[in-house]
Amino acid sequence: MTLTSPAAPDPLTGPAVPDPETGAAVKAADRAHVFHSWSAQEVIDPLAVAGAEGPYFWDYDGNRYLDFASSLVFTNIGYQHPTVVAAIQAQAGRLATFAPAFAVDVRSEAARLIAERTPGDLDKIFFTNGGAEAVENAIRMARLHTGRPKVLSTYRSYHGATSTAINLTGDPRRWGSDTGTAGVVHFHGPFLYRSAFYAADEAEECARALAHLEQTVALEGPATIAAVILETVPGSSGVMPPPAGYLAGVREICDRHGIVFVLDEVMAGFGRTGKWFAAEHYDVVPDLMTFAKGVNSGYVPLGGVAISPAIAATFATRPYPGGLTYSGHPLACAAAVATIQVMAEERIVEHAAHLGETVLGPGLRELAARHPSVGEVRGLGAFWALDLVRDGATREPLVPYAAAGAANAPMAAFAAACKKGGLWPFVNMNRTHIAPACNISEAEAKEGLAALDAALTVADEYVV
Repeated sequence: MTLTSPAAPDPLTGPAVPDPETGAAVKAADRAHVFHSWSAQEVIDPLAVAGAEGPYFWDYDGNRYLDFASSLVFTNIGYQHPTVVAAIQAQAGRLATFAPAFAVDVRSEAARLIAERTPGDLDKIFFTNGGAEAVENAIRMARLHTGRPKVLSTYRSYHGATSTAINLTGDPRRWGSDTGTAGVVHFHGPFLYRSAFYAADEAEECARALAHLEQTVALEGPATIAAVILETVPGSSGVMPPPAGYLAGVREICDRHGIVFVLDEVMAGFGRTGKWFAAEHYDVVPDLMTFAKGVNSGYVPLGGVAISPAIAATFATRPYPGGLTYSGHPLACAAAVATIQVMAEERIVEHAAHLGETVLGPGLRELAARHPSVGEVRGLGAFWALDLVRDGATREPLVPYAAAGAANAPMAAFAAACKKGGLWPFVNMNRTHIAPACNISEAEAKEGLAALDAALTVADEYVV
């Protein structure tokens, strides 16, 4: 079977010629042979995608969607940026692949450009194929550096689906793989809207969350703890920017007890929050920092760990016992070099900050004022979430925690309304996340807000 894509599209209207027959063939091949992640295989109905450009994608039936999920929050420069596509093509023609033990110019250049932008002195870069592998290796480095077994992470978190990363994850995606023996201890991070500490304001939430972490460290035994790992701004668990002073407080606790401080910037990094890395908002420098996704807009799989001098020194004469066949793959690194250059030349990071301050933030707060289903608006840059509720007074979520099937019907209806209006949402539990391409125009962002406005009238129907 030979499949052909529709004619070149106009990004404002979608495919030039709808081709449902080809779309049906694509879906049939998928259903016959592709095993999908996080899914019950016989009940899913994946959309057959015909193409994408900028912040839009479209199917074979001629339906065009404004992608407010950036795929899985990684197309920070949108789809098919011509400069990055050309860089991948050029690298493929020159040196398509090479083993990681060699010095390769594009790999070195990608590492240099990343190190230039990481906070503080995180100047050594270990490349992986994605975020979960970055987390796996960061934790391995921390355990070897300290000689300690335990790692602390928050309940409202996601760190990946590989063995260590899924045990570090706090949300329900962990449950099916949790061994209970991975050396992971979970604790509550700050989240004032659903505070575990009965806090009245951000300052109290910060102080009580730090006291809780301090107590957890004491009860677990500081000398047994290798690392504390946090998403700088938790992503798929709710886009919850930490209160002022919290990350600095965690840094101080880690320093006092000789614990490695790891920041997971896989989702928040590379412009998503209006800074190159979200840590810049809080003036903290971790010992290790993981990245992936936006480093090359997901065009070719790439992730990595940025490493402090102290931890790099541990492996100066002692071999690091870890590696990957495709670490620093030339095509992925070429995409990273081009992406970082594009982001700098087109001032995409600055645009994301402007978008959050003048369009997304104000627009979402205006929606919240008119829709009783919106309990809270959270975010910064091109990284936001609406916390949807059944009852604004009690803050009861629109659907129960980890709801499935009929219990999730309100969120399913909301998501269907978004798609009917030409908006592709990122929905998780009782939240919809707003994470468009960081270079989306103001007009496109407002188009998405208008579609979101219409879909929220469906969510409002479930408010008590």
